[in-house]
Amino acid sequence: MAIHITDDAAADELLTTNSFALLIGMMLDQQYPMEHAFLGPHKVVGRFGSFDPATIAAADPEEFAALCAETPAIHRFPGSMAARLQELARIVVEDYDGDASRIWTEAASGKDLMKRLQALPGFGAQKAKIFTALVAKQLDVRPDGWEKAAGDYALDGFRSVADVVDPVSLQKVRDHKKQMKAAAKAKA
Repeated sequence: MAIHITDDAAADELLTTNSFALLIGMMLDQQYPMEHAFLGPHKVVGRFGSFDPATIAAADPEEFAALCAETPAIHRFPGSMAARLQELARIVVEDYDGDASRIWTEAASGKDLMKRLQALPGFGAQKAKIFTALVAKQLDVRPDGWEKAAGDYALDGFRSVADVVDPVSLQKVRDHKKQMKAAAKAKA
């Protein structure tokens, strides 16, 4: 299945064909609009010429951070995200032989997948649940117990990036997030 998150055909193609790009898009999806976060890998490819984890891991950290900060930056915090991206690239190279998809395709269970994801920089419990739902719903990778691991994100609806398949669903997810923020603010 093709990924449709960014409303940019080339960026979405990269997310569809490059598992490391999809993982990095998810990592960048914090305190930043999701469609812009998932554009980050495409921006890196355009500036760096590659989205190979080994090449990124080996890059000079200062030069890589400067590349990530070029306008438009890959994130509203480009320096810290560039360092996190390189650390994640190192983990993918060292632990998964450079193949990010092994994180989810070789997970023995949903619980194992959650453990693998939470060991990555920038992936807390909620982000790991969302990514578990994303790979299950959009990549059809469903280790035993993935629904329990993903929690509410496994349910049908428009809760997260895992439910985005086109511009209409993207807007529905945005609306849901806006409602959740408003509800949380009302309680505070």
